[in-house]
Amino acid sequence: MTPKKKRFYLLFSAFTFFCFVIGIILIVLQDNILFFYTPSEILQKNLKENEKVRLGGLVEENSVERNNIKINFVITDLKKNIKVSYEGILPDLFREGQGVIVKGFLKNNIFTATEVLAKHDENYMPPEIKKKLEN
Repeated sequence: MTPKKKRFYLLFSAFTFFCFVIGIILIVLQDNILFFYTPSEILQKNLKENEKVRLGGLVEENSVERNNIKINFVITDLKKNIKVSYEGILPDLFREGQGVIVKGFLKNNIFTATEVLAKHDENYMPPEIKKKLEN
């Protein structure tokens, strides 16, 4: 076998192995590549019971109900709504009209959240820097 053929087979084998590895990674991560699903996507998706997913959207105005440590609210993507139930302490940035991402599972069309993350807008600026700029 000539050196040219050896080099060709080596490159072909390396390329094939690389494609195989990338294919396996994409198959494994198929549903987890997205950071979160919107309410419309969650309602269309056939989720298994207790399948953990991330749900993101806006907290609907006048939807927050607090009962001691249990909080119920509605997340919307301005097309569809999902009622969310959460037990725990909410982040400081959580409020109506604000973007949130909740992690949990859907059961009987109610999303039971195990974690709530509030998103701030892109214009966030630390108070110290804001004061300096105002002066």
